Amino acid sequence: MTGRRRTDRKRMKKRESQGRRKKSRPGLAGLAFVWILTVGITLLLTGWTVLGEGAELSAISIVGETIAAQEAAEDIVREDEEPAGKYADVLADPARMAAENMIPFSPASPDEITLAFAGDILFDDGYSIMVKMKNRADTYGGMTEAGFDAAILQQMRGADIFMVNNEFTYTTRGTPTEGKAFTFRARPEHAALLSEMGADIVSIANNHVYDYGEISLLDTLDTLTAAGMPYVGAGRNLAEAVRPVYFVTENVKIAFLSATQIERMDNPDTKGATETSPGVFRCRNVDLLLSEVEKAKAVSDFVVVYVHWGTESTTELDWAQKEQAPLIAQAGADLIIGDHPHVLQGIEWIGDTPVIYSVGNFLFNSKTQDTCLVEATLDAQTGKLKSFRFIPAIQKDCRTSLLDGTEKARVISHMQSLSPGVAIDAEGYVTKTP
Repeated sequence: MTGRRRTDRKRMKKRESQGRRKKSRPGLAGLAFVWILTVGITLLLTGWTVLGEGAELSAISIVGETIAAQEAAEDIVREDEEPAGKYADVLADPARMAAENMIPFSPASPDEITLAFAGDILFDDGYSIMVKMKNRADTYGGMTEAGFDAAILQQMRGADIFMVNNEFTYTTRGTPTEGKAFTFRARPEHAALLSEMGADIVSIANNHVYDYGEISLLDTLDTLTAAGMPYVGAGRNLAEAVRPVYFVTENVKIAFLSATQIERMDNPDTKGATETSPGVFRCRNVDLLLSEVEKAKAVSDFVVVYVHWGTESTTELDWAQKEQAPLIAQAGADLIIGDHPHVLQGIEWIGDTPVIYSVGNFLFNSKTQDTCLVEATLDAQTGKLKSFRFIPAIQKDCRTSLLDGTEKARVISHMQSLSPGVAIDAEGYVTKTP
């Protein structure tokens, strides 16, 4: 993505300039030390020659001052140098970064890292979203602008890391899954819209990424890779499907994992990955997900779990959401983002872990529906959560927009009614209640 490359270049330039400063300062200190030492020795010899033994104490004093001056100069150099971050060595090792699925990034602020999340998107030419976006592209100045208003695009693009659910395949091949009511596929070139809308990573752990068979999943993986778009939740085998993506700064490492418990049957249409076959990361049995979360937490400062669960078209939580959310939090998740129900569901705080059970549709169909962005702000030095925010939006007439005024207040009030254990203020900031 262009934004990541730009921030990477900034980080590299910063390192180079720091390196130049660190190399030059010791040279100046060394010259000063040599000069002072030379003067000190000269005075010492002179003192011994002219004054004899009576000059002994003066000479010792001069040498002592010389050593003190040297140490002071070295202290100035040490204080002036910026300490290397705890991931500096990792960032300097591209082979390790690639092998461990790590991506470098530089937050826009030196103090904070902003993470943003949204729900389901659909770029299938056979459905209303893409039809309207193409028809309106000239009017709005582009496909992305036709799908999102300027205010919400600013939020999406302005986040340091923005994640959505890619609820479809990218392929021109395969056949639709027999008996499935809705099957989705987009042309591979439409993957470019992800970067244009500001996405930095996508979840593909859902019940539509296999809609045109195994070939459609493989084409999706290839398309996202070619587009430079990181993904989690599916892969060419189980090891790839469960593997987190890590975003890394000098001081903070953030893990992203994704899994799906949909469909809940022994032989689902959307195949689960095995050791030798492609598929999604299934968490109908949550044990493997818990294990992967624990492993990610052991090597990260902040762990995000994006999970496909729940019952469609209802605000009520189902038994699996209630059962799995506490287990995922206890395993080490610092934030849990849910989707699949296609409507908003409530927010809960489990210990220190905020959970939004469903972020709803984001740009998925022609219905008028309340939706949202969710924003988590982290401390840029420690990776600790500073704030969690629900940002109201609406999907209407195949376009998603931020809400304000009475409509914003209405959606916040609705979310508050679904979230009895938290308080949501007028700006959407969510806090635990006593």
